[in-house]
Amino acid sequence: MVIRVFGISIAVTIVSLGVAYLYGGWTALALCAILGILEVSLSFDNAVINATVLEKMSEFWQKIFLTIGILIAVFGMRLLFPLLIVWVTAGLNPVEAFDLAMNVPTDPNAETYEEILTAAHPQIAAFGGMFLFMLFLNFILEDNETKWLTWLEKPLAVIGKLDQLAVVIAGGSLVLIAEFLADDQHRSTIMISGVLGIITYITVNSLGQLFHTEELAAEHDEAVKSGGPSQLAKATGKAGFFLFLYLEVLDASFSFDGVIGAFAITADPIIIALGLGFIGAMFVRSITVYLVRAGTLNEYRYLEHGAHWAIGALAAILFFSIKWHINEIITGLVGVAFIGAAALSSIVANRREAAAESGSESSEKDSLTAK
Repeated sequence: MVIRVFGISIAVTIVSLGVAYLYGGWTALALCAILGILEVSLSFDNAVINATVLEKMSEFWQKIFLTIGILIAVFGMRLLFPLLIVWVTAGLNPVEAFDLAMNVPTDPNAETYEEILTAAHPQIAAFGGMFLFMLFLNFILEDNETKWLTWLEKPLAVIGKLDQLAVVIAGGSLVLIAEFLADDQHRSTIMISGVLGIITYITVNSLGQLFHTEELAAEHDEAVKSGGPSQLAKATGKAGFFLFLYLEVLDASFSFDGVIGAFAITADPIIIALGLGFIGAMFVRSITVYLVRAGTLNEYRYLEHGAHWAIGALAAILFFSIKWHINEIITGLVGVAFIGAAALSSIVANRREAAAESGSESSEKDSLTAK
């Protein structure tokens, strides 16, 4: 299964490195490899969250995510999105934006492609941060059957019974962020971007849940009419489409900071697209599929919890990055720490259960022997 899942990613990596070498020699190949490794190592929390959504989707929509979805991730987020930012913020047409991306301006006073993207970071961080923050809040405020940090998640589940509490907390946080982390120049745009992030999450998430619920109800009615059993279906049709859309926005929110951070390594959009997109995004998707097909989320019960806490940390880092520069390595290590701790807790819990079951079986055998 490993070869089948990761085979395409490995082939794409080899081709991408070859293209990078033809494009810019050994230097371009090395930069492409570095970006690919960073994207994979820093995006494991993304893969875990993707897997929790992907396993709710039908096989058809899983294939769409792995085909059309990868094109959106590579060309949309890693290549076209930065160009779109330059196009809008700098008032350049698409051709001029691409020319600026590929060439250093001859005028020493003119803004470079990298500088324009960096200047747009506060708005990007506000939108992506709020989308991820809403995802985090809706998970920790829900009364989940399985709880990892029980001492914290239990009281959060209690207060989470208040209607729309996640929106209240996100909205209040946005006001504080705009007041204390934004400068006067960006305060209004950060507020607008943050509100759009909240609206986007609520819209896409609600539509996915709505159509999934309708499809389950329709399936149940059909089963009742036919006298057959009603089974929990995976999202298909409109529900599958909106879950796919939700997954793409989620992936975009994860990639915002990585795309901006890539400019610390290189400003060449072609190398960024090859490293972050073709290599990094492909491997993140392969990891996602592997987690689903190997049943890893079921085996490691707290992995989903760890990924959501990592998302909460990433959202906070995005907010703080509005005012201060935060190294991308720190962002990745925080995510790895949460997921690693959750995986370790899962292993410990599984061993305790196995030991308890073994002890129970031994006690039953001893009781039968005594009789």
